[in-house]
Amino acid sequence: MKVARVGIAQINACVGDVAGNEARVLQAAHVAHQQGADVLVTPEMVLTGYPPDDLLLRPSFISRQEQALTQLCHALAPLKGLHVVVGHVQANEGRLYNAASVLCEGKVIGVYYKRELPTYSVFNETRYFSAGEQALVFTVKGVRFGVNICEDIWLDRAPHAAAQAGAQVLLVLNASPYHVGKPREREAALRRCVIANGCALVYANLVGGQDELVFDGGSLALDINGLVAMRLPEFVEDIKWIQVHEDGKMDPIASSATAAYCLEAQVWQALVLSVRDYFAKNRYAGAIIGLSGGIDSAVVLALAVDALGASNVRAVMMPSRYTAYISCIDAHAMAMRLGVQYDHIGIDALVQGFETVLAPQFADLPADTTEENIQARVRGTLLMALSNKTGRLVLTTGNKSELATGYCTLYGDMVGGFAVIKDVPKTLVYDLAVWRNHNDEIIPERIILRPPSAELCPDQKDQDSLPPYEVLDGIMALYMEHNACPADIIASGYPVDAVEQVLRLIRVNEYKRRQAPVGPRITSRAFGRDWCYPVTNGFRENS
Repeated sequence: MKVARVGIAQINACVGDVAGNEARVLQAAHVAHQQGADVLVTPEMVLTGYPPDDLLLRPSFISRQEQALTQLCHALAPLKGLHVVVGHVQANEGRLYNAASVLCEGKVIGVYYKRELPTYSVFNETRYFSAGEQALVFTVKGVRFGVNICEDIWLDRAPHAAAQAGAQVLLVLNASPYHVGKPREREAALRRCVIANGCALVYANLVGGQDELVFDGGSLALDINGLVAMRLPEFVEDIKWIQVHEDGKMDPIASSATAAYCLEAQVWQALVLSVRDYFAKNRYAGAIIGLSGGIDSAVVLALAVDALGASNVRAVMMPSRYTAYISCIDAHAMAMRLGVQYDHIGIDALVQGFETVLAPQFADLPADTTEENIQARVRGTLLMALSNKTGRLVLTTGNKSELATGYCTLYGDMVGGFAVIKDVPKTLVYDLAVWRNHNDEIIPERIILRPPSAELCPDQKDQDSLPPYEVLDGIMALYMEHNACPADIIASGYPVDAVEQVLRLIRVNEYKRRQAPVGPRITSRAFGRDWCYPVTNGFRENS
């Protein structure tokens, strides 16, 4: 029986760091070669990182990546018998292709161009790439391997063409971003591909944070029957290998057991990875967080400490005349439990200064949210001053429910460089807090149990202005993630007045969201690169 040893390199590539990515691939190749691998599969566009977006329009970027591919090919020459399948960009006759090259002993054995170019959700590949047309099959130790790239295996043409060309095993390079439920969807798609084409499948996925996207890894191998023969862990770099027979059977060489994450654990790991990579890849010194004694800033603080370490996180409590005493107590208690630097800066004098200066302008006008927003903007100014002085990045604390409805202040609580929970609905924020406290109670219980409040006026509660969060979040999910119309949302059981209010707020607050920092996407549709609604918009849907 003919058999080949195949490795998967689950690599955390950095967009634009071509030299660093080349070094990561070379290091993985050395490890694979030492373990006797015959083939090593790397993620999609591993040399450039994914997605490079408009870097692809710069000739110098393409040239540098081509040089790196040539250098990598030469550097792999001493690794006798190892075939490395590398994801990269290929320029050919004035066109760009999302490509994969098979490199062995200093030579290019073959090049494959991705056939299916996604243009939905967060993807816009036809802006940059032309589609390939040919299959690529190569043989190692009597086993015939076909090459596909990511979107190819979600459709029929590319894997079918590889099978028709004689492939017994599909090697699939991927940069498949995470959202809740995506690992399950992905595995089901791989199984359909295996069953439809009669080929075993080895799936190498990118891992790491890239601005709004989080790549979860979770690479795997499926045998000819569609059964998982090997699975790599989620949210970490790893290399594993497996024995692949010509009949599609697979024999794992090392244990492939990985911990199964519950939803909250999976989301938490995704958010931690996104924060860690955003800071590391952009070389920020540390984080500053405005701590309020509320649930959102508590969860953000816990995430930041898990991602960066307590010594790299600073919390600042900025109470006003409306801040409850217990908010100060709880904020201080949490900071002490986590061991972060904690500062207490009262803002009453600063707020009063603004009110005094503006008093002649506001004469005979009733108090409203203007005065509330002054407090938030004073806090934003202080946080940005500390950020400028220390070189630390401000992490904003607004959640998806607030961004959807505009329950946030421009140049106030929205200031900062990274919005950690911008795609986390409020109800999930609470679930994450409870999960994180399960084995180690770092968030004071009262923070979780108290009704949420912005504390910008006397006895303020979020639900004075908004529907209950379980109602708001349900409406938001149906509208954003399922494109449900108002009538269908109402028919599903939500109150008419709540539906009309939430959809109106989503519509009129687009201008605010355009000015919000980037943050990680963890739902199937986040405000950001896959939410493209015009600010100036006269369309109205009837309920």
